[in-house]
Amino acid sequence: MSWETLERETESWIKTFKKIANLHFSSERKLSEAVFSDYPSISQNLLGSLSHGVTLQFLNFAEGIALTKRSGEKLFKFLDIYETLRDTLPVIDNLFPEEWAAELKNEASIIRSHLGEAMISIFNELENSIKADSGKTQVPGGAVHPLTKYIMNYLEYACEYKGTLEQVFREHQKIERADSNPGSEYDYNSQTQNPSNEKVVARQSPFQAQIIKTMELLDANVEGKSKLYKDPSLSSIFMMNNGRYTLKKIKGSADLNSLMGETWYRKKSSDLRQYHKGYQRETWGKLLNCLHPEGLTVKGKVMKPVLKERFKSFNAMFDEIHKTQSNWVVGDEQLQSELRVSISNMVIPAYRSFLGRYSQTFTPGRQTEKYVKFQPEDIETYIDDLFDGNAAPMGRKKV
Repeated sequence: MSWETLERETESWIKTFKKIANLHFSSERKLSEAVFSDYPSISQNLLGSLSHGVTLQFLNFAEGIALTKRSGEKLFKFLDIYETLRDTLPVIDNLFPEEWAAELKNEASIIRSHLGEAMISIFNELENSIKADSGKTQVPGGAVHPLTKYIMNYLEYACEYKGTLEQVFREHQKIERADSNPGSEYDYNSQTQNPSNEKVVARQSPFQAQIIKTMELLDANVEGKSKLYKDPSLSSIFMMNNGRYTLKKIKGSADLNSLMGETWYRKKSSDLRQYHKGYQRETWGKLLNCLHPEGLTVKGKVMKPVLKERFKSFNAMFDEIHKTQSNWVVGDEQLQSELRVSISNMVIPAYRSFLGRYSQTFTPGRQTEKYVKFQPEDIETYIDDLFDGNAAPMGRKKV
């Protein structure tokens, strides 16, 4: 059967199994006890036999799903079945004689173990898929990479099952430790002293360790992809885009946020600020060098040819930045606004001061128009064009 068909069958299985366990079995028990009120042993054996057969058929379906070929998309149905078995079987325990109940518990335990192994395997395959994603194609404009979107959306959805996945990973770790070191026990809630004995540190849960490892692999992969951009400024924009997307996903999921922790979040935020500073330095620091007063005056007199070259250099450089970076993409509105505001605060006061100090050197009219191409208000307007992914020509406002 195709997975799409199995998904529909699984949803039907869950609804039906819960309804039978919570409603029909109890109703049948009342009816049986009423009919065989003088023969309680017949009532129990008859109901137990019928219910046992039905339950085994339901368990066979769950086992079949657990043994299908593993893939990332199946994780969430595996979790749904795992939770259904975990939460529903105790409800029908008292329907069966002890021997039958023990058999069903054992069968359900094996199926849950198979489902758990499949889920662990899926997370391992997720790691491998990140490591294997070594594409050399740049994302246009430094936008968020599809891998970042996929992994973060996947982890966000997975963390909606945080309690169950904590249980799955804990049980899997117990089995692994029992196999490798019989008789040992491990409590992930225990605490341990750090090497400097300064404070007590709680150990990571197995699932938390898995999420953090996945995030570290994603970060390393994205950093590697940033090196595909020859322009260091665009590389910084790419890292900021991906970093901001990641932080928003984590902040928007209480479970994912709790797993990553405040320390990780602050470190990631600090990294983004460094990329922001690197971008400013690489792009706008070079532009501001044109506005430096050094070398413009000799013995108190403004060197007009040097000043002309400074204005020409500024105009050409700003034109090129506008033309190039208007095609770059910053999809997050807050980040886009932060970048534009920081650029304006960096460039406009310096340009206004330079203009006020030196523009009078030129002869009013054609000479001024030739070299003073921008007014401070123009600079602000063109800065607001940046990072839209849609360049507008100089001198023409975008609609």
